[in-house]
Amino acid sequence: MLNSIPFDLIIWGIIFFWLVFLSIIFYNLFSHYQKLTKGDNKKGLKSILEELLKDFAKEAVKIDELIQEMQKLQKENLYNIQKIGLVRFNPFSETGGNQSFSLALLNGEESGLVITSLHSREMTRIYSKPVKKGKAEGYELSAEEKLAIKAAKKIKG
Repeated sequence: MLNSIPFDLIIWGIIFFWLVFLSIIFYNLFSHYQKLTKGDNKKGLKSILEELLKDFAKEAVKIDELIQEMQKLQKENLYNIQKIGLVRFNPFSETGGNQSFSLALLNGEESGLVITSLHSREMTRIYSKPVKKGKAEGYELSAEEKLAIKAAKKIKG
């Protein structure tokens, strides 16, 4: 049967199918190119890609600037009050309720102060003590003040 089909016809058939195959590939590539350059027919793909690369470079510079600014803010923020611990207690048996308190106010380096208020029937006294890196500086801390510092340290700053 193969002998009955002329050889030239087989070659032309192969060429025809090859051209159809190449035409389909070309059409797909052309439609993809049209989608890439949609709305900008005057510019070529090369110029569009170059513009995109320039835009990416600008954005990279902006991102670097933002990272530097964020690092600067993080360093500056270390010295703001970030951690707060409060403990209420009753230091005297003749008063009711936990009206006395110790309040620890610490920065990102766990330094700051502890304020303690002792309330009795006759008066209220308020004390403050400096704290450096989570430890008392120059004064002995009461158990309640230590608890307030411990509570403040648990807070992520």
